[in-house]
Amino acid sequence: MFYTTVLFDIDHTLLDFEATERIAFRRLLEQQELQWTAERETRYKTLNQALWKALERGEVTREEVIHSRFVTFFAEEGREVDGREVDETYRGYLAQGTELIPGATALLEQLTGNVTMYVVTNGISKTQRARLDGAGLTDFFEGIFVSEETGFQKPMAGFFNHVFARIPQFDPTRTIIVGDSLSADIAGGNQAGIATCWFNPEGKPATDIKPTFTITSLAELPAVLEKAAVLQ
Repeated sequence: MFYTTVLFDIDHTLLDFEATERIAFRRLLEQQELQWTAERETRYKTLNQALWKALERGEVTREEVIHSRFVTFFAEEGREVDGREVDETYRGYLAQGTELIPGATALLEQLTGNVTMYVVTNGISKTQRARLDGAGLTDFFEGIFVSEETGFQKPMAGFFNHVFARIPQFDPTRTIIVGDSLSADIAGGNQAGIATCWFNPEGKPATDIKPTFTITSLAELPAVLEKAAVLQ
């Protein structure tokens, strides 16, 4: 294969974060003795996604995200909670989420021995590592890089510099990142000077962030890895 080093995002790429988040949020509401409603779930997801996007832009810290999201959410319910305690409970539920994107295990099995694979993910280390272990994916990877451990968030240059420095005999021309997020995975990879592959199963419209390749199913990735591309 032309690309010999593959950097994989986790959520929405290998693991089904939508399913994991949905189950964890419902369990948290039960623990807080609140009934689940679609409105509550949508409100939480909107709040949470806005905070993580702000973190990508460097506007807030990771601690502010994970310790304020439930304070804000439950305040809108007329409740005062300990943000750290509630978030720890929620992340415990998230860590049990091992739902896979269709074809993920088959893809990693197919690529094993042909390329070297690494995980590059934003999030909380304990949660992400537990989910990879629970899904049986950890052993496919030579290394796992989580933003909490690196001190940087995708798409920050510091994140990619940290990763590149820890890959033996790193060759940027033979490295590709695969992920679902244009703003984190694709923008970060583009800025770092490596090839990018946008996993876009829902057929989302293109933006001004341009990936090197686009796939709509994981089964398409092996063919992509055979192709050399001139980076912009």
